[in-house]
Amino acid sequence: MNPKIPETLRAAYPWTGSSLSVDGGRMHYLDEGPKDAPVLLCVHGNPTWSFYWRALVHRYAGPYRVIVPDHIGCGLSDKPQDWPYRLAGHVGNLRALVEHLDLRDISLAVHDWGGAIGMGVATLEPERFKRFLVTNTAAFRSADIPFSIATIRIPLYGPLAVLGLNGFARVATIRASAKGLSAQAKAGLLLPYDSWDHRIATLRFVQDIPMKADHPSWPELGRIEAGLASLVDKPMMLCWGDDDFCFTPRFRERWQQLFPKATVHAWPDVGHYVMEDAPERVIAAIDKEWA
Repeated sequence: MNPKIPETLRAAYPWTGSSLSVDGGRMHYLDEGPKDAPVLLCVHGNPTWSFYWRALVHRYAGPYRVIVPDHIGCGLSDKPQDWPYRLAGHVGNLRALVEHLDLRDISLAVHDWGGAIGMGVATLEPERFKRFLVTNTAAFRSADIPFSIATIRIPLYGPLAVLGLNGFARVATIRASAKGLSAQAKAGLLLPYDSWDHRIATLRFVQDIPMKADHPSWPELGRIEAGLASLVDKPMMLCWGDDDFCFTPRFRERWQQLFPKATVHAWPDVGHYVMEDAPERVIAAIDKEWA
């Protein structure tokens, strides 16, 4: 059973959420704001969950209908032990949610693995998407992987470090922020990953990074990368933490090559967790660019 939101986090995360049955089980998602308002869809990565986007939900639920899912294995969604946890499965689940709610004219915000998952849906149904906010992520193949993350793919060591010690999520609360996280932010980000079984997706996401052509998710990531061309005329804004050990400025530069018309905000004092280090800057950029 997933942990309940404690009273100490209720002010930061006061929402109950809804759920949808998808491949793998019950997907939890937030649906805040008027049903007829413009849609803001926020897609998290690994090892975060909908809590990561809380600043945007607080700010924009009202002028927007803000939708924030937890991927299967993450957050308050089901955490099956035998689901494949492949990129195509996550894309299919997000697409199912978009179609179930019949979301249109979507402003899509993505982070980390949410980039490939969100863009995976956008490249399949580009007519549903209006514009993009891209933060420290990729939706294309790359040979860059930090050594510390690559070690998690080592048999025996990876499962012990991630499932047994919660090493990936715990280390992220230190390394993914350039400014340091508050005690509340750390507690919120770690909340769903409180046991061996509940950390399954944290491990599987890393194992699913397709570094070679024989990897099962290589074709899907290739499809997404090729499909980005269908989105090039849609507005895009990059809000990037340049002090990121994982999605370094090289990834931002690749986005700029693919989307030369994108508006770029690059912050040298912001780390991988952009919405933890600089939520006010992201909100200011949205207010300016999307007004």
